[in-house]
Amino acid sequence: VHRPGHHAGPTGSTGMTLQASTLALAGILLAAVLDRSIGDPSGWLHPVVVMGWGIQRMRLRAESWAMDSPIKLSIAGFLITVTLVLTSGFSGWLLEQLVLGHWAGGPGWIKSFASVCWVLALASALAGKSLEAGVRRVLQALPADRNEEPIEARQRLSWIVGRDTTELSVDEILRATAETASENSVDGLFAPLFWMLVGAGLWSAGLINAPGPLALAWSFKAASTLDSMLGYRKGRLRWLGTAGARLDDLLTWMPCRLVMLTLPLISQPISRWSSLVLAAERDGRHDPSPNAGRSEAIYAHCAEVQLGGRNQYGARWIDKPLLGDGFLSASQQSVANILNLSRRLEVLWLLMALGCSLWI
Repeated sequence: VHRPGHHAGPTGSTGMTLQASTLALAGILLAAVLDRSIGDPSGWLHPVVVMGWGIQRMRLRAESWAMDSPIKLSIAGFLITVTLVLTSGFSGWLLEQLVLGHWAGGPGWIKSFASVCWVLALASALAGKSLEAGVRRVLQALPADRNEEPIEARQRLSWIVGRDTTELSVDEILRATAETASENSVDGLFAPLFWMLVGAGLWSAGLINAPGPLALAWSFKAASTLDSMLGYRKGRLRWLGTAGARLDDLLTWMPCRLVMLTLPLISQPISRWSSLVLAAERDGRHDPSPNAGRSEAIYAHCAEVQLGGRNQYGARWIDKPLLGDGFLSASQQSVANILNLSRRLEVLWLLMALGCSLWI
């Protein structure tokens, strides 16, 4: 005998999954628009700043306990990494649960306010406009006369790169700017976007209690911030920053390879796709980083600009492999081309995500 409402359970579950999936994709699309529109407004408290405060406080306590013991420093670094990543991810998950309405019973404005905060938090995890603005500030400071010392450009470049910029020539500034525009496009834009889309995929699969777009994006940003603050092979950080650096490498591995596979689609004829990917892998694999060299290499071949070479980091000189050997050196036009490729690739990723969502 057919009972009315017999299929209400599965239908209700499917409806919740569809609602969560639609919400996730809409939030990601809106966050991408906000990131490109307003970036990171000055005066706003950025989640990465809060993460940085936490890292600094935990580092002081860790070093006072571990002193110069490699084993203790490694243990402390592992605990700092686990604490920050889990705390960041859990904070994002709590906000997502409010947005999904899983803790009903309060005033309706709470869910609305949480939804606005959620979209803003997603936008804060993307660094498309802030990266582009930082790069353009360097280009704008370059002197019109190449015989003039590029003092202002060197100073602005030092804000976005880790190398020593005090003696760089105009050509070296342009190369450094092109390299940071390509590498940080993966670290600051496509990697967090990838993890947002993974979170949306989990919700689309019916796992609406699982970590979603914000939880995974903030977890990645925590690992990335740990790497940028502690991931140096010098002094105590050689051991204290190992766990964070390794986790950042792991979480960036797949987004980096996806950028390698998709960037040629919007930059060169499709007939050149395989040759570009293979060339980037050939050049980029010689870099000590499993991701940075490949990120720069695929941009070098798609933008047809030569990157890599000798860089100074403090008192150390490091010879990086040449990427796109044979192309012209970096210029203002090639840097602008790299930024344009990142914008177009971001649109492609979002369109592909929308297409997959509609197909599902």
